[in-house]
Amino acid sequence: MSLNRRTTSITGLISSLFLTLSLLGSTAFAQNKFIVMASTTSTEQSGLFAHLLPAFKQASGIDVRVVALGTGQALDSARRGDADVVFVHDQAAEEKFVAEGFSLKRLAVMYNDFVIIGPKSDPAGVRGNDAVAALKKLASTGTSFVSRGDKSGTHAAELRYWKDAGVDMAAAKPAGYKECGCGMGPALNMASSSGAYVLADRGTWLNFKNRGDLGVLVEGDKRLFNQYGVMVVNPAKHPHVKKDLAQAFVDWVVSPAGQAAIASYKIGGEQLFFPNAGG
Repeated sequence: MSLNRRTTSITGLISSLFLTLSLLGSTAFAQNKFIVMASTTSTEQSGLFAHLLPAFKQASGIDVRVVALGTGQALDSARRGDADVVFVHDQAAEEKFVAEGFSLKRLAVMYNDFVIIGPKSDPAGVRGNDAVAALKKLASTGTSFVSRGDKSGTHAAELRYWKDAGVDMAAAKPAGYKECGCGMGPALNMASSSGAYVLADRGTWLNFKNRGDLGVLVEGDKRLFNQYGVMVVNPAKHPHVKKDLAQAFVDWVVSPAGQAAIASYKIGGEQLFFPNAGG
């Protein structure tokens, strides 16, 4: 083989090698372009994320891998560095998360409301728009009530309402009170199978298929307002956090495009979440 032919062959091999390495690098980068989001079960079980995240992927090319937990567990997961972004609904707990330095900023994203669900015959007579009065009746009659009992945002709200109703849950729980330590969907399933009452977020309820004899009995109380917030995990606490990709999601979900995507999610013509970024 002549020197020129050998040189040409070696040059071709080098070019081929560089092309292969470049393609492998591009594939690795594409596979790495994702974030982990710790979120509450209501955003997942309501079907919102199945509607919202493909729109974000189309706009950004970034995949979002959701770990759906109760809000308290989601925040704890982020504290351990197991998430890049948090999307939850317990404002007091979220503000504590920021104060501890695990995020630099909390942003409001959207809201809906809680409702008290129960048998349509309403044996405890709680129907109306006063959540506290309803819980007083449930406590005094010992009627079956399913609590998530999982330190979620819904559970935290429920405990506030019991306290407002004058029920000291730390001292003695009402006779019919049952904790499932589960997500919103399983709690609704338990209530449906046992004819019990339960506090639920409206979004999960609207997407819930196993309603049986259950219906919305208490709604419209301003105390049932349910706000959601989003936070990027602070890379100063966990250097491996994908800050830029997580920030891209936060920027998008509070942008006009993200807010419009939230507003467009409906079941049976009924809107599940109401965008209020900046609120």
